This record gives sequence, C-alpha cells and structure tokens, in this order.
Amino acid sequence: MESAVPIATLYYLLCYAWQRLPAPAVLRATEATPFHRPLELLTQMLLHATRERLRAGLPLTFQTQEAELRALRGRIELAPSLSQGLLPQGRAVCTYDELSANTPLHQLLLGTVAALATHRAVPVALRRELSQLRRRFPAGVAALVPTAAVFPALRRQRPGGEDAFLLHLCELIYETALPAPAENSPRRFVDFRRDERLMARIFEQAVRNFYRREQRQYRVFAETIAWQANAPKAEDMALLPTMLTDTTLESSARKIILDTKYYAAALRPRYDQQRLIAPHLYQLYAYLQNVQPAAGQQLEGILLYPAATAAVDVRYTLGGHPVRIVTLDLHQPWPGIAADLLALVR
Repeated sequence: MESAVPIATLYYLLCYAWQRLPAPAVLRATEATPFHRPLELLTQMLLHATRERLRAGLPLTFQTQEAELRALRGRIELAPSLSQGLLPQGRAVCTYDELSANTPLHQLLLGTVAALATHRAVPVALRRELSQLRRRFPAGVAALVPTAAVFPALRRQRPGGEDAFLLHLCELIYETALPAPAENSPRRFVDFRRDERLMARIFEQAVRNFYRREQRQYRVFAETIAWQANAPKAEDMALLPTMLTDTTLESSARKIILDTKYYAAALRPRYDQQRLIAPHLYQLYAYLQNVQPAAGQQLEGILLYPAATAAVDVRYTLGGHPVRIVTLDLHQPWPGIAADLLALVR
C-alpha cells in the first residue's frame, strides 16, 4: 500500500478480525497520545487486555504437576522413583493435577509483556507501564519466551473468546516485532502495515466478521465451492484447486460472493491503459460459474479493494451475474467505513 492505514482504522480492523469489540480505554489512549507505529497500538492493546484479566483474577485450570513428595499424591512414577532410590526414604516422584493460574497462555502473556518491556522500539512510557504490569502477575506464573513453536501448540487447544483474542495479539506482536532479527533471519515488520500479505489476512477477516456482527439480513461464512466438472477417473478430481471464498453473504433472495484484495490499486497499467487485475476477476468469475445458488436466489459478485491510489466503482454483468469492483476508503473515520461496508450489500 502506498499510503499506510491510519492507526485508528487499524485498531478497528484488528478488533473485527479477532472478534473483539473496540475498547473505549484503548481508543482514548490513541487520541490522547497518537501512536505512530502499529507496535505502539499492539502494546496498548496488550496492556489493556492484561490489566482487565489481572483485575478479574487469572482463571484457574487443572495443570499436571510432577514433584518429589513425601506424602503420596496422584500417580506414583515408578521409574524415576526407583532410579533415584526414593522409595526406601519414604519419598516418590508423583504426578497430580492441581488448580493453577500457571497455564501456557498466561505464561505466554507474561513472556510477551516481559519482552516488550525491554524492546527499544516501544516508547519509554509504555515500557515503564509494561514493567509495572509484569510485577502484578502471581508469583506462580512462569514467563514463557515467545517462539514460533508456541503458537501452533496453543491453537491446537482451540481457545475461544478472550483467550483467542490474547493469543492472536501475542502472535501478531511476535510475528512483527519479536525477537530482534538475526543477520540472516526474515525481517520483522515493526510497522506491519507495509506487509501486504499480513494486512490482506487481517482485512479479509475483519470484513467477514464485520458483516457477521453488524447486520442481520445475511448469513455470513467462508464457502468451499465444488467444481462443476467431471473426469474419467475420480482421483483426477482431487487435482483441481480448492475454491474457497473470502466471504459469502446469503439470504433467501441474494447470494453475494465477496472477495477482498489488499492491493495498492484496483487497476494496473497495461499497454498505456489502466485495466482491472485479470487474475482477481478470473477467480471471481470461476466462483460465480461454479456455485449453485438456491431457487429464487440472485447470485452476485464483489471485488473489494482498499482505496490507496484512486477510487474505483464499476459494475458489469458477467455470465449473467451482477459483478461490482469497488474500493473502500480506509482513511476516513471508522463510522464512514462501516457505513460504506453496509451500503455495499444493501
């Protein structure tokens, strides 16, 4: 993108992408001390969410513990107990379940707070707040240093609600700012608004979840479309690429396939003339030709781009279906963005 998304807009996009209502405290912080980089925004979001969790008390869950005990508890681990000669001493290595706040998520949360508290890209005032917050964690919670392997393991536990939000937040901070890159490691995007691949994912999720939350006319989901095709051998069908929509909006009367494209422009120069981006249009056309709408449904397609260089709003009928290619101005205040998104599917 030639012009970075405003920080306030980025905050709303992240909240919708992670299915989280914007917090007034974070909005006030962005207004009182305007943030210049996304890392400052992410740090403020982490501060607010962690304070709220600590204020309510860290949720306790049963955690498996292993310890050398004199009073037997849980299950005796015979191999280490025998190898260490503990049984004649009236002791044994035991594993048992105990209610504890020392969960992997809380360990990651503390580890991320600790890492940011010494990060040079974080303003001094925020680092001071992070250091104070770090000391508020219970003594029993051990800090977990964020690494690439931590996040898939936590996602396999299928966290929901607040836990999912905190995991998303810590993961984005790790992906874009932690740790400081080594000489030959991939560059970290402290201002990740320049990372089109990452922003494309956020934009897609934010738009889909916006429609899920802010309107009741349509059912909203990501849809896998089956190819209207045949092959001599059944296994040949498995070679066809998967067609998965970014967002499908469906009512009894309309079915809209909405594809988001986070590109610097909706048009590209070709032979000294501006034209639509061919692969994007081909992809949407393939969706429309293969999807099977219900009886009485009008099938439509939308390509949605952020307006970075010039506004575009064109309409066609392709294969008998209405198609619209349109840009969304992300530099206007959020109420205008929300109104434009809702107007798009009216």
